[in-house]
Amino acid sequence: MYLSQLKSGGVIWREGEQARLIRGVSSSYELALLAIGQGLSLADTVARLGFGESVDLPALAADGRLDCPVRHPDPAHMFLTGTGLTHLGSASARDAMHSAGDMEGVTDSMKMFRMGLEGGKPGPGESGVQPEWFYKGTGVAAVAPGDALVSPEFALDGSEEPEIAGVYLIGADGTPFRIGFALANEFSDHVTERINYLYLAHSKLRPASFGPELLVGELPQDIRGSSRILRNGEAIWQKPFLSGEENMSHTLANLEYHHFKYALFREPGDLHVHMFGTATLSFADGVRVEPGDILEIDAPQLGLALRNPVARESVHNLEVTPL
Repeated sequence: MYLSQLKSGGVIWREGEQARLIRGVSSSYELALLAIGQGLSLADTVARLGFGESVDLPALAADGRLDCPVRHPDPAHMFLTGTGLTHLGSASARDAMHSAGDMEGVTDSMKMFRMGLEGGKPGPGESGVQPEWFYKGTGVAAVAPGDALVSPEFALDGSEEPEIAGVYLIGADGTPFRIGFALANEFSDHVTERINYLYLAHSKLRPASFGPELLVGELPQDIRGSSRILRNGEAIWQKPFLSGEENMSHTLANLEYHHFKYALFREPGDLHVHMFGTATLSFADGVRVEPGDILEIDAPQLGLALRNPVARESVHNLEVTPL
């Protein structure tokens, strides 16, 4: 079962090939609040509300009419965050970026990866090791599928990271409720990150896109997708990517715990999009993304493919004005 949302308002529920508008709600956020308030699952809430007309979901996506599958009505209460070095094999690309000048021969990236291998999948009642964590921005940075991912004019790079994101709504008592999972492009500046690992935080302050559909229910253990870059209609780079717990060094429960253990992230009504990391980067293969390129991430288990063109912000001068 999948959820998607129209930019013009309206929520779509898809089972198999049949996609229909849900009656009585204008946004997925409203639907999730309703489900939490009634103590029901999303599926049961949708069944109670009923359906309106059928829609052609691929056509809506092609026309650019689908938004991110969930948004907060106040972007300041929507948080885009993520975690890295969580996938088997994910250390190699990161280690290559951070190995220059390392005197011990073992980078911090590799140390963090090894910590995840040893303690990222704790048993019942055990405390797992915390992963790397980063902040990308508020809902202002959430870009709809099909819309441009824009690099700031000072960026040294802007390229894709194909990931799975969990989407969560915080209930009135501070309980995180997982709405579902979506494809995500965790757009980053890898050249800036490579200068110094302490620049990782700077490199992540970029837009991100997720959707166009939200998988409602459990995440498959083994997810197989592909990431590609299209330039002038031709694929200049393409590579498979793996996700799901079978291909990860951390459990989802461990990643969720180490995000929501902070009371700051359990404020009632807030929306969280938490990206789970990747092991596949075009940058690691020496590819440089250019404005006009289209980044495409496809994993059929997560619904329709996520596509975004790349653009670059115009040069501007920023001056702080004293009051």
